[in-house]
Amino acid sequence: MFSFINRWWQDRIIKASWVSEDQWTQAFSRLPLLDRLTAEEKLRLRRLAILLLHKKSFSGAHGFVVTAKVALIIALQACLPILNLDIRWYRGWVSIIVYPAGFAPQRTVMDQYGVAHQAKEALSGEAWQRGPVVLSWQATEHAGELDGSNLVIHEFAHKLDMLNGAADGFPSLHREMDRSVWTAAFEPAFADFQSKTDEGVHTGIDPYAASSPAEFFAVLSEVFFERPQVIQSHYPAVYDNLRQFYRQDPLVGLSG
Repeated sequence: MFSFINRWWQDRIIKASWVSEDQWTQAFSRLPLLDRLTAEEKLRLRRLAILLLHKKSFSGAHGFVVTAKVALIIALQACLPILNLDIRWYRGWVSIIVYPAGFAPQRTVMDQYGVAHQAKEALSGEAWQRGPVVLSWQATEHAGELDGSNLVIHEFAHKLDMLNGAADGFPSLHREMDRSVWTAAFEPAFADFQSKTDEGVHTGIDPYAASSPAEFFAVLSEVFFERPQVIQSHYPAVYDNLRQFYRQDPLVGLSG
């Protein structure tokens, strides 16, 4: 019964959508990342994007205005990871904040002697557990161009990771997935990538992925959707686990 009511409610939201066909066409045309999707997949992605726009609050920071173009480009990319999952994977938080460019929040950090310091760190995006997703439009505007870097997917991958607690590179797995298999794939891959990064070996994966297991998962999620062949080439077991988790196989779209 709940499933029926939820579907009915979602249908009402979608029918009342303000997005015109022309706006959809323009948004998709700006995102080569979505070209591999079938017509049916694009329709489902549109449905998810409408639900995201309805459920989340978009706001601009530092005078930035979130236009329909901005909201759609973000929403379509944000919903790609959950294309075969459900909008409920983004539950528990409400805000998406967009800065015109990079931002540098001031934070208090403790040094090794327990002394507090005020520090600023330049960022292009961040995701808070049960808090907002924060994005730089400068770093988002030309995302989805298949260069292996995608800020929106990166930050929303963190949100998926945070569903079961602090981001640690170990999201809630589906029932048919094995935690030990995930660990057996990711742990040695992360160690290998850290080693390659230290040695200056170029893999086609952002070295930032070596900073922590959480960043490894988020960065590899970017690459999974933008340049899946890179992960398949270097870490096939990781690729297989990501394929099962996202319930998508981007390599199929590339070969089709």
